[in-house]
Amino acid sequence: MNIAPDIAGIDPYNPPQMQTTPAAPIEPVSAVTIGQISNSELNAILAPSDAFAPRHIGPSDADASEMLKLIGVETIDQLIEQTVPKSIRIKRPLKLGKARAEHEFLVELKTLASKNKVYRSLIGQGYHDTITPPVILRNIMENPGWYTQYTPYQAEISQGRLEALLNFQTMVSDLTGLAISNASMLDEGTAAAEAMTMCRSQVTNHDLDTFVIDDLVHPQTIAVVKTRGESLGIKVVVACVQTSDTSKAFGALVQYPTTDGSIENYADAAKKLHAQGALLVAAADILALTLLTPPGEWGADIAVGSTQRFGVPMGFGGPHAGYMACKEEFVRRLPGRLVGVSKDVHGNNAYRLTLQTREQHIRRERATSNICTAQVLLAIMASMYAVYHGPEGLKRIARRVHAMARLLAAGFTKLGHPVDGDTTPFFDTFRVHAYSNGEVIRQAALKRGYNIRVPEASFFSVSVDETTTLEDVKNLLQAVVDAHPDLGPVPDLNVLANEIEITIDSRFARKTDFLTHSVFNHHHSESEMLRYMWHLQSKDLSLVHSMIPLGSCTMKLNATSEMIPVTWPEFGKLHPFAPGDQTKGYQLLFRNLEKWLAEITGFDTTWLQPNAGSQGEYAGLLMIRAYHLSRGDTHRNICLIPTSAHGTNPASAVIAGMTVVPVACKDNGDIDLDDLKARAEEHKANLSCLMITYPSTHGVFEEGIKTACKIIHDAGGQVYMDGANMNAQVGLCRPGDIGADVCHLNLHKTFCIPHGGGGPGMGPICMKKHLGAFVPTADILSGSTHQVSAAPYGSPSILTISYVYIALMGGEGLKKATEFAILNANYMAARLKEHYPILFTGSHGRCAHEFILDCRDLERKANIRVEDIAKRLMDYGFHAPTMSWPVGGTLMIEPTESEPKEELDRLCDALIAIRAEIREIEEGKLDKADNMLKHAPHTAAAVMSDSWSHAYGRERAAYPLPWVKSHKFWPSVGRIDNAYGDRNLQCACPPMSDYQ
Repeated sequence: MNIAPDIAGIDPYNPPQMQTTPAAPIEPVSAVTIGQISNSELNAILAPSDAFAPRHIGPSDADASEMLKLIGVETIDQLIEQTVPKSIRIKRPLKLGKARAEHEFLVELKTLASKNKVYRSLIGQGYHDTITPPVILRNIMENPGWYTQYTPYQAEISQGRLEALLNFQTMVSDLTGLAISNASMLDEGTAAAEAMTMCRSQVTNHDLDTFVIDDLVHPQTIAVVKTRGESLGIKVVVACVQTSDTSKAFGALVQYPTTDGSIENYADAAKKLHAQGALLVAAADILALTLLTPPGEWGADIAVGSTQRFGVPMGFGGPHAGYMACKEEFVRRLPGRLVGVSKDVHGNNAYRLTLQTREQHIRRERATSNICTAQVLLAIMASMYAVYHGPEGLKRIARRVHAMARLLAAGFTKLGHPVDGDTTPFFDTFRVHAYSNGEVIRQAALKRGYNIRVPEASFFSVSVDETTTLEDVKNLLQAVVDAHPDLGPVPDLNVLANEIEITIDSRFARKTDFLTHSVFNHHHSESEMLRYMWHLQSKDLSLVHSMIPLGSCTMKLNATSEMIPVTWPEFGKLHPFAPGDQTKGYQLLFRNLEKWLAEITGFDTTWLQPNAGSQGEYAGLLMIRAYHLSRGDTHRNICLIPTSAHGTNPASAVIAGMTVVPVACKDNGDIDLDDLKARAEEHKANLSCLMITYPSTHGVFEEGIKTACKIIHDAGGQVYMDGANMNAQVGLCRPGDIGADVCHLNLHKTFCIPHGGGGPGMGPICMKKHLGAFVPTADILSGSTHQVSAAPYGSPSILTISYVYIALMGGEGLKKATEFAILNANYMAARLKEHYPILFTGSHGRCAHEFILDCRDLERKANIRVEDIAKRLMDYGFHAPTMSWPVGGTLMIEPTESEPKEELDRLCDALIAIRAEIREIEEGKLDKADNMLKHAPHTAAAVMSDSWSHAYGRERAAYPLPWVKSHKFWPSVGRIDNAYGDRNLQCACPPMSDYQ
């Protein structure tokens, strides 16, 4: 939002072109002259060979003609007229400029990226430069076999990433000294806010009403926790936990080591809090814990933090995997996802997401958290970093970091700049007394290419990291001499090294082992590591294998051109609190993207900070809340939500401090406008907002949407639109035109950021001008409220993906993508409707971009549930559609525009074949218990076993259709016993004896 003056005047719809030398003219082919061809033919000849839209959209024009014929319309325009109400359709093209060619735009984006200055950032504050091992960079971060996976709800075809996440949990649990860790959080600030609400729900003494944040916690974490506390009505106090009065505290948060680097002993503070029934949360540096006493050993009940410095680039703030660990007795209140060990039907160990009844999509308004997106891809990277280096390698890295910090601190002291608190131990960060003024030293360091921190006028602070070299130490010491020549020369580093002590103070030194499991002690050569990662990848179905037809999740193409800039150092190596003149490329990208998204949605303002869809919901509701408060309407806290809404909607409303009132839906799936009007009238005095998804969660463009918005506005409320289904709107209609006041966008759905196995994600919000006034500044350290993420722009490095996608498609291409998403869905519905009832359609019998198959009658007729169909689809090589949501006993399918007709037909053929198998059960040709669906999925080991007791044949089990033989994906485990995993909770790596 804060734009540097020298780029403020650049037109975001026409970014500056890179100047190139004109190419020599091409000699014409003798047989053809320009005069012999039409203008359209000439344009076709001269068009770039790498135009993007035809690569992104799956069906060809010929395929589209066949599909339209089956649907029963002549043109896509006719299909859109029958699908999208005329009253809401946009009357003009989107003002996004022409589509760009892939190569051309990447060259242009490189020019924009060069406006970012990549300095060595030693600012610290929870963000550090790190070395991503190339074997992890190439084979995880840049590998579509890992980044195009979906959340591992279908565990049998997700065993690879589940094992990697179990490694992550084991790593965090071992390093923090706490029994249970979840499978990642959005960032450290979010984790700390979640820890506060966890403390509140765990502590039974309600006379304790305060959460105390130590004044040496990272500033951005304080901002995020204060925002959450304000919305929940929790009193948050910032003070020294060790010396202030905490007698009214139900919980406290400390930083270990502190934001200024000191290592403090919080054991007495923990005892004092425990004595009154309160809990202590420690935000701990993951690398420091390899050398320091774990928080769980000195009394912390919960530990939170970031795993960014385990091989994940800074990326100007994200995405990174936060972590959260706790004592075992708190496990059922632990937010986020938790991987556990269970058994499959053959008795083998198998991994799954455990205790899923804790999740927000099940508990809805009773949820204690709205966490949906995790940071799975980044958690996997961090866990692989630990696997690759092992415990000894991690300790070696930590010792080197500490040694560099000690050497640098000793050099500053020699030059008359003593380290603050001579007896205060530190790990990698320390505060220095400036000889004159800290800003003078910062400027001197800046001239040598280094960013340091000035926490107070008479101090400066430095954070050493894995990439720091002796040359860096010398340059930083030289910066002091540059500022104060009379203090020079720079001391000899060899002499200085012999004078310093580089061991951790014995009072804080770690004495317990960690990462003792063999997985962390075996894969240290690149050959072993490579094979381990590919072994895990082979167990996971992703978009490299087949379409993932999940309704409401939009698993579309994540094009290579979109992904390439993410790992450019100009985007990846920037610290989120680097000076503004070093981030002009990012600022221009943000400004362009904000305007593009506002144009697409019909709003006035865009805020890019929320780093998940759930965070976007929360942020949008905070804007609505702030708007009402500014008008003196402190009583407006009622949020109306249709019963069909996403599970995160009611959970987000609760954590935004609102009371949820459900609104009924009619039998056809539409919102009951009469009930909406009645609820709005009933709560008119206290109405805050309506949360609504459009097209509806049932996959239909409801014709009464404008009426719904008017009902709410007439009652003094605001309209929040969930943007999960924007893939059916872009270029055809806009939430702002329809009547919404604010909307979040799932960039990991509509705008091509990959799901990464359950994260990363981004959920920026677009809003009308009257709500935009309550968006905070981009300076997250300003103390303003409503900060929802730790970094100013959430996860900026992946915003480049959506930026490239929009530029490559242009307004016309984006509209065509939406039309083909609707075409593909209606084509599949037309093919399947004779085999499965289509549950909801619009007034003309059309669905939007997704549709629901009604499978409820199959359980009565054949004892077949949707779970059986889902598992059987694995034998055909497909991930299941969304099961039993928003209606139990159904399957919701969203094919997206990226899938070609051939792939749509394969999935249709599989579902039709499965329906035929069910019909055999109905007719008594197959046993209700011993059939292919009840025993699916079939593993290679089971099919090739010497014993086969089923009435159906092995070939029918494994190769149910001819094309499966050439497309076979083998699930690595049989059907998993979910109940066993919940009864026998194990959330860390199993002992090696279990594998024998």
